[in-house]
Amino acid sequence: MSTGGRRVVGEIEGLLKELAPQVLGGLVRRFGQFDAAEDAVQEALLAASLQWGREGVPDNPRGWLFSVASRRLVDEFRSASARRRRETEVALKDVTAEVPGTDDTLELLFLCAHPALSGPSQLALTLRAVGGLTTAEVAQAFLVPESTMAQRISRAKQLIKRSGRGFEAPPEAERGARLSVVRQVLYLIFNEGYTASGGPALQRAELTAEAIRLTRLLRAVLPKDGETAGLLALMLLTDARRRARTDADGNLVPLDAQDRTLWSKEQITEGVALVSATLGRGPLGPYQLQAAIAAIHDEAPGDDETDWPQILALYEVLEKIAPGPVVTLNRAVAVARANGPLAGLAVLAEIGDDARMEGNHRVEAVRAHLLERAGFRAEAHDAFNRAAKLTASVPERRYLEGKALTVLE
Repeated sequence: MSTGGRRVVGEIEGLLKELAPQVLGGLVRRFGQFDAAEDAVQEALLAASLQWGREGVPDNPRGWLFSVASRRLVDEFRSASARRRRETEVALKDVTAEVPGTDDTLELLFLCAHPALSGPSQLALTLRAVGGLTTAEVAQAFLVPESTMAQRISRAKQLIKRSGRGFEAPPEAERGARLSVVRQVLYLIFNEGYTASGGPALQRAELTAEAIRLTRLLRAVLPKDGETAGLLALMLLTDARRRARTDADGNLVPLDAQDRTLWSKEQITEGVALVSATLGRGPLGPYQLQAAIAAIHDEAPGDDETDWPQILALYEVLEKIAPGPVVTLNRAVAVARANGPLAGLAVLAEIGDDARMEGNHRVEAVRAHLLERAGFRAEAHDAFNRAAKLTASVPERRYLEGKALTVLE
């Protein structure tokens, strides 16, 4: 295939990925039947990928997809004799006359973040239905067999169906809570991509890119929501460092040793602009604060020039409005950099018995680094080894084991 041909194919694939959740949202809103609607959309996407490459993209690509998927759905309804009543209802509708004029992506995100679903199911369903990933790709992202992921997604759809909740926006009283879940799901997808929970690679760029894309969609429909803007800024400012986080062999490079010339200036500029436009313009939320912290890191010319006292002040505010052991863990690092490693270890002791952090390798990793900075090398060696045994990430384990070996030198 020529370079021009590959470019056209890439452009079509990108367009289909953008339109898929919009078409699925329109079908679910109109016909219900989430599972059947998704199958119909997948068939329409396949037809489009074959036909558009030969004949070109139609003038109204979303309308084309919606019409094809609608026909597929009606054909499916008609094929089952037990669905005669539904066939009659659907047949009365002209599927080509009503192409949705609005983007239902937000409602689809709300549906996938249904409170009846577990966290893993929310993540999986969002990536499958809104992100456009195949079941195999979602399974690979979470390091489980495809059959396991298929069952998880199927159960999630059945739970939504049994809940009796239609494809309508949540009541005003629930909207804030549901929006928080949507943001959290997108944040978790990003985190899984930025630092994979297991496997041979430190990061999965396709997941971070998908999380950023979906957050841009969310912000497009909620342009005045400060926390959504803060979440997008946080993702951009964090992802800006991606190229510098591993060396040529895939080994982890810690923040203080990264080549900052590899950081994405474009993402940093956009992220800082979002933070500047958001802070002080409305209620302060945790994503905005984390984005402000990330901006301080990204704007510092080097590790020694980082404004750690300012970062510490922001973590103290964050701990007041969104307390939790992970925030305390990060505050311990900031305290250590601002006031010394012993002060940081004292903060770390606050979460030593927190059951929520049991088995979390990052607690031991931070402890090891602080012990090393304080000069307790034997204790640091033991902590690095404990952290290495707790992580399922191969690059992180390799880095921690290497630190355990070198800390005694």
